[in-house]
Amino acid sequence: MKYSKVKTLSSSQFKRLIGIQPSTFLEMLEVLKINQANTRRGRPSSLLLEDQLLMTLSYWREYRTLFHVAMSYGLHESSASRIIQKIENILIKSDKFHLPKKLPHDEGLDWDVVIVDATEMVIERPKKTEKVL
Repeated sequence: MKYSKVKTLSSSQFKRLIGIQPSTFLEMLEVLKINQANTRRGRPSSLLLEDQLLMTLSYWREYRTLFHVAMSYGLHESSASRIIQKIENILIKSDKFHLPKKLPHDEGLDWDVVIVDATEMVIERPKKTEKVL
């Protein structure tokens, strides 16, 4: 789904669909725009910066394969991968969107945390051996 359609949603619908508040999305977008203004290299992407961020967030939220995410945005799988890695690196370097290092411990707070690593990895397969007749 393109950002032009998503931006018309209410705040609660936006958060429900994307996983973050619209204000956080705009902060992320501002960081990306500043970075884009400072580094102008290579061929520009066919996707708007807003759509690139939206694609990255949907990839993180929905745990779909890169192939499915790329098809949703009309890209090749490798292009989607490059865009997502670029957006991830820019957001990480900004130091604005980190999770807290230590969880707060107050009375009444019980933290049960489950972490799921959904990183796509290259599968190493054994090499085929040739049959000798």
